[in-house]
Amino acid sequence: MIGVLIFGALMTLGITDLLNKQSTLRRNYPLLINFRYFLESIGPEMRQYFVQADLDKVPFSRQERTIVYSRSKNESDVVAFGTLGNVYSNRYEWINHSMMPSRIADYDFRIEIGGAPGTTQPYKASVFNISAMSFGALSAAAIRALSGGAKLGGFYLDTGEGSASPYHFEGGGDLVWEIGTGYFGCRTDDGRFDPEKFKKTAVNPQIKMIEVKLSQGAKPGKGGVLPAAKITPEIAATRGVPMGVDCVSPSAHSAFSTPKELLEFVASLREMSGGKPTGFKLCIGHPWEWFAVAKAMVETGLIPDFIVVDGAEGGTGAAPSEFIDHVGVPMHEGLMIVHNTLVGLGLRDRIKIGAAGKITSGFDVVRTMALGADWCNAARGYMFSLGCIQSLACHTDHCPTGIATQDPKRWKNLDVTDKTQRAFHFHQNTLHAVGELLSSAGLTHPQQIGPEHIIRRITETEIQSLSVLYNFIPPGSLLDGSHDHDVFHKYWNMADANTFTAPEGILKLRESKVI
Repeated sequence: MIGVLIFGALMTLGITDLLNKQSTLRRNYPLLINFRYFLESIGPEMRQYFVQADLDKVPFSRQERTIVYSRSKNESDVVAFGTLGNVYSNRYEWINHSMMPSRIADYDFRIEIGGAPGTTQPYKASVFNISAMSFGALSAAAIRALSGGAKLGGFYLDTGEGSASPYHFEGGGDLVWEIGTGYFGCRTDDGRFDPEKFKKTAVNPQIKMIEVKLSQGAKPGKGGVLPAAKITPEIAATRGVPMGVDCVSPSAHSAFSTPKELLEFVASLREMSGGKPTGFKLCIGHPWEWFAVAKAMVETGLIPDFIVVDGAEGGTGAAPSEFIDHVGVPMHEGLMIVHNTLVGLGLRDRIKIGAAGKITSGFDVVRTMALGADWCNAARGYMFSLGCIQSLACHTDHCPTGIATQDPKRWKNLDVTDKTQRAFHFHQNTLHAVGELLSSAGLTHPQQIGPEHIIRRITETEIQSLSVLYNFIPPGSLLDGSHDHDVFHKYWNMADANTFTAPEGILKLRESKVI
């Protein structure tokens, strides 16, 4: 009987292939072609586990993932027999150590955020937090675990633009409420910003900061779509959108359209939240647009409490391959231009900078802070801590680990209690690694790290510190014009605080072959 059933199933499949008018392969190779499609479907897993070398980044290497897995399970991350990296290859990096290492008693490194006028509830943030991931993109169980881990470790979880769901609050962790172009959780029926709905949620004591999302690294310059099929009643209630309709995030905000209006919007959110630190997140694109915002800060006196720089290498959000591969400035360069601008305007001590973009290890944190960041965020790193296997299926609703799916048959098998501990341990052990690196360099806090501490190999016979490789401008030099930086020379003077529109000077630069 079993044989008859198997034969019948194969016969049915073969006939279906023969009658398929959309696939020539199925009609030419009935039945056999299904083996090809099966092997193709598991290609990423086959390469990842059996072909990929330990240091191949696709997009995260086996070594990077192993570090997260070990630390999240609170297992030893010690390795033997020397580095797998080639210390004489280009771009190899290290931190110079001191002959007099320091002693650090507490690895709970924090930075106070809240230097803008009107901020009455400053927040002492950990230097390593969870980057923006929405409920809807992540499952309820994953959000619960991340929030619970944040509570245990005293760090924050960014809600993502999908708004703060009941699951974010359930874990008890600190939250940063991200306000995107769809204004989810604080929108009118036609998708515009609703101040009253915003106030109702923003005053919740678990929400520590407010973040306006201008763009994200995964898809800068493009809005998002959550298909109607993935919208559950809970997601609809959280976002304030109807069931049965695609949930669309526009590519641009409707609450403001100029740099000055952006800063006014940030200031109004700060006031409506009761004085909580408020800022914005962006992936740098056209430099003159960022310069326009910076000029607006000077002209209006309105400043954000913080700016989060998301790099083009960010990627939890699904996006077209062209956007993933070729749109947006990578985090290091984006961080440098934001840091330099604020230094050049004399605002750096009042505005804190966070950074996100493929940060998984203590060295990633230290190097990023050496380039000017005050703290770091990670999204995929914390997904790995929950058990993500990099199956590259985040956008399909078929995530095998129950993290990036709304399929209850998948996410209900994710043990929230266990994963809460793993997120907590990953944070704690990563900060321990940060502390050990600082100690070896003779430092006691990440704020003391500078670009002179990190060395990069340029060729087999040449090395340079980041302080030499990157152009750091002097404090106040944008105000008096004493800087020597090519990007500022080209675009700073032509940027206009009243508009994001490309200045007329761009055409002249193009005609003169300068760009």
